[in-house]
Amino acid sequence: MRQELLTARLQSDPPSRTFVVGTAGHVDHGKSTLVKALTGIDPDRLAEEKARHMTIDLGFAHLALPSGRQIGIVDVPGHERFIKNMLAGVGGIDAALLVIAADEGPMPQTREHLAILDLLVVNRGVIVLTKRDTVDADWLDLVTEEVRESVAGTVLADAPIVAVSALDGSGLPALLSTLDQVMNDVEPNATSAVARLPIDRVFSIAGFGTIVTGTLLGGAFAVGQEIRVVPSGLATRIRGLQSHGAKVNTAHPGSRVAVNVTNLAVEDLKRGEVLTLPGSIEPTRRLDVSLRMLPGSPVALKQNDQVDLFVGAAEVAAGVTLLDREELGPGDQSWVQLRLRQPLAVLRGDRFIVRRPSPSVTIGGGIVIDAAPPRHRRFRPEVVGALETLAIGTPDEIVLQELEAKPVEVKALLAAQPAGLKPAQIESALAQLIAEGDAQALGVDVKTPGPTSWVVAMSTWVGIRTRMVNAVTIFHEAQPLRKGMPKELLKSRLAIGGPARLFGELVTTARAAGALVDDGQTVRLPEFVIVLDPDVRAVADRFLVALSDHPYAPPSPTEFGLDGAVVGALIDLGEVTKVAEGVVFTPTALADIERAVVLLIDRDGSVTIAAFRDHVQTSRKYAQAVLEYCDQRRITRRVGDERVRFSVPLTGRTGGDS
Repeated sequence: MRQELLTARLQSDPPSRTFVVGTAGHVDHGKSTLVKALTGIDPDRLAEEKARHMTIDLGFAHLALPSGRQIGIVDVPGHERFIKNMLAGVGGIDAALLVIAADEGPMPQTREHLAILDLLVVNRGVIVLTKRDTVDADWLDLVTEEVRESVAGTVLADAPIVAVSALDGSGLPALLSTLDQVMNDVEPNATSAVARLPIDRVFSIAGFGTIVTGTLLGGAFAVGQEIRVVPSGLATRIRGLQSHGAKVNTAHPGSRVAVNVTNLAVEDLKRGEVLTLPGSIEPTRRLDVSLRMLPGSPVALKQNDQVDLFVGAAEVAAGVTLLDREELGPGDQSWVQLRLRQPLAVLRGDRFIVRRPSPSVTIGGGIVIDAAPPRHRRFRPEVVGALETLAIGTPDEIVLQELEAKPVEVKALLAAQPAGLKPAQIESALAQLIAEGDAQALGVDVKTPGPTSWVVAMSTWVGIRTRMVNAVTIFHEAQPLRKGMPKELLKSRLAIGGPARLFGELVTTARAAGALVDDGQTVRLPEFVIVLDPDVRAVADRFLVALSDHPYAPPSPTEFGLDGAVVGALIDLGEVTKVAEGVVFTPTALADIERAVVLLIDRDGSVTIAAFRDHVQTSRKYAQAVLEYCDQRRITRRVGDERVRFSVPLTGRTGGDS
């Protein structure tokens, strides 16, 4: 069957919104039987499990709910001797099926499994009373009341309770419908943007090679990708993917995934290692955590105590450093640094469980605050303060808060080190915020901002951009005949402050986004065009005809009753060019004049106002205006009363009367 599934032709990839549900509960309360009744798949795959009718290791199945929503199911062992296997399967679940036999009610492993769900904050689920066919209605009511009392104060306090019989099928449709409703409020278990798959099973299939399974957290995996095994560092490639019973090209976050890897044997891999993209996760041997002890813990934690740590699908021994106290008692919560015996692939925000090694029992759990901390000395207020700040938000949340007031230069942010974040954490957070669209690097195509780059929260940038567009819009409405709003005026309207370069970056970013057009000294809306009033347009057209009729002695705009605003509009429209105050030419006439100036200089070595006046048969007024314009344009250079080519050196030229 496995080989058939792996070789099945790809029909379509599953939807990106996928979920994993885990079972929990006491041994022999019918978890595996329930999974088989719901899915048709027997999660007990080992011969020993089938012979003993008891789940020993993790089992897997998949199911389509009435809405069409796809879920994977992780079936866990209920016996106390296999609690470690149970912990390897519940780290990536989105919701739980807490299974309790109606004829027995809550039992010791019911309570321990519930405590684990509570510590991992699996706060969505359904409580399933199995074996309803073995009890009468009155007994079922009593057990239901006892169960409700048992889950009070836990993450499943408000979970619906459904009674079923896996043997006769009664209650199963109601369970599926209820689970479907519960999943409406569940977000997929993607704890970060990093694509990673904690390995919970490794096996091989003839003709395909090594297969690993796990719940994909964070980003996606695709066939053909190069991946790494952490912490071992082994390199491999994804040959094939299977998710929820079907071959896929891409596996989406939150789904159960089987990965066919290349060039690795089964013995090269083990449960608890993580498949991820190269460079995504560095192994660590220390963790800063917020650890909460169970109220019913039989022991208190003391400095240098040893615990078994369970995170993801991994188990590792760890030493305890209590950072702010001598003892952590039952029900207490505090800051702890865990010293790991072996390196692990862990990320900030991961949930974990700790157990006493011997006799083995769950005593607490919590959340990873820093996955790569330095070694801390105890009773240091600055260490505790930094952890308290980190606990409030992730590095990207802390950095984003710094960017919400106004744009910040990266080097200033690195120097400030908000909440004690290290420069590498800040740079990583900035990259993540920009990649996910929560922050905007100012400038053109700034994907990885350098120290002198400016960065701002996306929401703040949208506000600034809106203010820029509104200011330019108001300017256009007030000055419809002007090409655009002067940049200095826009800068004063924004009142952002900071160096001139910051305003330039804001304009550049607005231009790159298509919000504004940068014309050099002015900015305008992309859709803005100067439109003259029809009556004014008619007068302007007559003026342009007159300019064409007298190209070297153009009439003054005032002769046609055109004021400065209209002339400015004609200039911005490119219909006339201003040469001097009150003197404009058509672009065609001015180009002819410039050529005439150059030709005269090339012929005679220089040109005077008088010579040019006589050559084009115009007045001294226009000849002088044209030559001064050519000086400004660096076509000519004035030497005394003569003009020479701008490129001619000043030495050796003498002036003469014009």
